[in-house]
Amino acid sequence: MIIGAHLSASKGYTHMLEEALSIGANTFQFFTRNPRGGKAKDIDESDIASFLKKAEENNFGKILAHAPYTLNCCSANEQTRNFALETFSDDLKRMEYTPNMLYNFHPGSHVGQGEDRGTELICETLNAVLFKDMTTTVLLETMAGKGSEMGKSFEELRRIIDGVELSGKMGVCLDTCHVNDAGYDIVNDLDGVLEEFDKIIGINRLKALHLNDSKNPLGAHKDRHEKIGQGYIGTETFEKIVNNKYLKDLPMFLETPNELDGYAKEISLLKSLVKA
Repeated sequence: MIIGAHLSASKGYTHMLEEALSIGANTFQFFTRNPRGGKAKDIDESDIASFLKKAEENNFGKILAHAPYTLNCCSANEQTRNFALETFSDDLKRMEYTPNMLYNFHPGSHVGQGEDRGTELICETLNAVLFKDMTTTVLLETMAGKGSEMGKSFEELRRIIDGVELSGKMGVCLDTCHVNDAGYDIVNDLDGVLEEFDKIIGINRLKALHLNDSKNPLGAHKDRHEKIGQGYIGTETFEKIVNNKYLKDLPMFLETPNELDGYAKEISLLKSLVKA
């Protein structure tokens, strides 16, 4: 099982690895910079070298870098789109210091421009920032669909992927809270949801999971994460997820409302649900 949580990157990669190990994790997720935007910290090559060595020694899984929330490729505001382009490009260059990892982003909100225009703008950004020699896989995150948010359906994600020239560099991160809130019934029909994903996007595109319970019922379009087993999704569904043949070997990342000790308890719980 490849399982981790969202950790603070303020003290560097090696510190995140050590924190992950302390809570029973063998991967982690982190923001590439302040989640509200801004300049990223300078790369510390000695820290990177130490991280890569310790990651290999501890059989670490792929780590997941998360773009800042302010990265909106399909904003109606040109300045916001330019920030997204510059940030995305900078992040992907920095990602090559840790080769063959994952970079996740929210597709964005079209802010009244419509899904067609939103898709067009997202694809324009991706076609500008992806490059042939990159080793990173860029993940579109499944979204809850609040407001004019893009990525609430598998069809929307497929349209984006189809518009990307280097589509082989693209994958999907499935967020359990988001798909529940978007109306995909993973509680009563997980297999059916995954079959639909496979039919529309292709299960081979699914590269990571965000494991979050939801404070809201199916189809609420709210996006409010809850601790594992304490929301509308429930422990039984997470047991199905961690044992599902399509999902069990994917890297899984907790974004639940927790501190380190809470993440440790959830990781222990999820590991206990895995069937031999």
